[in-house]
Amino acid sequence: MKKYIKIWWLLTIRSSQVAFTSRFGAFIFTFGKIIRFVFFLFFLFLLTSKTKAIANYSLWQVVFFFSTFNLVDTLTQFFLREVYRFRAYVVGGYFDYILTKPLSSLFRCLFGGSDVLDLSILFISIILTVFSAFKIGDISALSVFLYIFFVINAFIISLSLHTFVLGLGVLSTEVDNVIMLYRDLTQMARVPIDVYQEPIRGILTFVIPVGIMMAFPAKAMMGLLSIPLIVISILISFSLFILSIYFWRFSLKYYSSASS
Repeated sequence: MKKYIKIWWLLTIRSSQVAFTSRFGAFIFTFGKIIRFVFFLFFLFLLTSKTKAIANYSLWQVVFFFSTFNLVDTLTQFFLREVYRFRAYVVGGYFDYILTKPLSSLFRCLFGGSDVLDLSILFISIILTVFSAFKIGDISALSVFLYIFFVINAFIISLSLHTFVLGLGVLSTEVDNVIMLYRDLTQMARVPIDVYQEPIRGILTFVIPVGIMMAFPAKAMMGLLSIPLIVISILISFSLFILSIYFWRFSLKYYSSASS
């Protein structure tokens, strides 16, 4: 474990040096992310002030859903940014080089260097999450534990989905469009999933499953999850993780190197 943490740290330092090659570009990128965050938060305040509630959720509950979405989304982007570079590795032949190294190729393709430019939004999301949670009130130690548990559960689901994307990239070199589709689907959870009608709500919760990733942590904090839903979410995340590992191994069996 220490070996992999050290490798991740070294790769993150390298990617950070690349990110700050153009300091002005890094500033504009970070500033743009913050502006987008603030504008959508302002939109939620404006919308809730006119409707008083969204899907029976109060203003600060809706803000808590949004901050939780940003926390989970930014956390996964921060750690799994290497997936966005994977197509270039396959097409350019660098993936062949990765396979020759005494290191898990899956680990290298998933955690090949975190994006430090995401840290600003990550810190803002944490602050807003804590602030909105206190605004909601009625917080217990159990609800905090369940919230942290479901954030970890969401990361496992996202990790599994990114592994599926890598497997598809090995088989077809199609990564960019699939990962953008994943990003578009997750954006639907910036507001509570309850705003959508069935069967869209059910599909987003149990089939994709964006709802379990983004909405369940917030619902757990509010005490809105039943025991059956908790069990189902754990089973789904565990099943996705196991299937993604098998799919990755399957894709490697049919991989044709760039030189072939």
